Amino acid sequence: MLLSHITAASHESLGIMEELEHTCPHPRTTLTEPAIFARETSCDCRAPHEKLNIAQARRGTPVDRPVRVYADGIFDLFHSGHARALMQAKNLFPNTYLIVGVCSDELTHKYKGFTVMTEHERYEALRHCRYVDEVLRDAPWTLTPEFLEKHKIDFVAHDDIPYSSAGSEDVYKHIKEAGMFVPTQRTEGISTSDIITRIVRDYDVYARRNLQRGYTAKELNVSYINEKKYRLQNQVDRMKEKVRNVEEKSKHFVYRVEEKSHDLIQKWEEKSREFIGNFLELFGPDGTWKQVFQERSGRMLSYALSPRESPCNSPPRELSPLRSPSPPSPPARWYNARPSPPTSPKGASASISSMSEGDEDEK
Repeated sequence: MLLSHITAASHESLGIMEELEHTCPHPRTTLTEPAIFARETSCDCRAPHEKLNIAQARRGTPVDRPVRVYADGIFDLFHSGHARALMQAKNLFPNTYLIVGVCSDELTHKYKGFTVMTEHERYEALRHCRYVDEVLRDAPWTLTPEFLEKHKIDFVAHDDIPYSSAGSEDVYKHIKEAGMFVPTQRTEGISTSDIITRIVRDYDVYARRNLQRGYTAKELNVSYINEKKYRLQNQVDRMKEKVRNVEEKSKHFVYRVEEKSHDLIQKWEEKSREFIGNFLELFGPDGTWKQVFQERSGRMLSYALSPRESPCNSPPRELSPLRSPSPPSPPARWYNARPSPPTSPKGASASISSMSEGDEDEK
């Protein structure tokens, strides 16, 4: 049962979509394609078109009867101010179909002035704005009742500032009186005139920029003298840039040298402290070298005071036949009583003192 209800609902939704395709043949289901161009004959919308007031439009309309809002302009150098105005127009009502009229080069040059972009470039710029459903090329400068009826326009969106042009104080005056005008807000700080003013103010900068990028002086309408001046300025700027790069690299190199020097000094301090500690441990007041020196000096002193006796099994010397042996000297009394060799400096001093006392007694 549930499956049958879902199937019936899906068929019903498909039927509604097919009906919408027949009543309004150009729905924008996705944003993968640009907006369509309006036909020159009449509106393609086949749904019943009854007159709407603002209250009815704000309450909402059926899906097959969108509120057709018209916004026109020059849209030269299309910028965020244009896009925000179109966003406001698109969101005036719950169900809005936004038509944007773009004036041709001929009308614009006649009533407003020269444009930077051509009319075809401006048409394409509007087609790729996400809020636009339809672009009307060669839009009229002043909206007539016949034009509004031909394209089944319900409301006209524009900022509320009176737009004086073509001999009129406000080209939207009759639209406002008919109750078909819906105001939008201008975006402060951005306009086509502001952008052109910036370019004119910094003309030399942009001329040098384009010369550097390969444009010729003829294409930029620059004289021979100005071309040479701009190219010389570009060379000077390149030299300045090279100097800045060298300075940056030198600073980086100096920083690395300072960092390495700091590391080397730190390592040298560590090694010097280690060397001094080892030196003090070896040659200090209680160092190892002092102990070794004392031991060796004691052994040398004891050896000097008690020399080794000659070995007993050494062969006796033969006496010369011409020389008679000398009479044996009487043995000293103290010779047999001589103490054993001392084993320390203190012992050596004691033995020396005892020997001196024996000599005095003998005398």
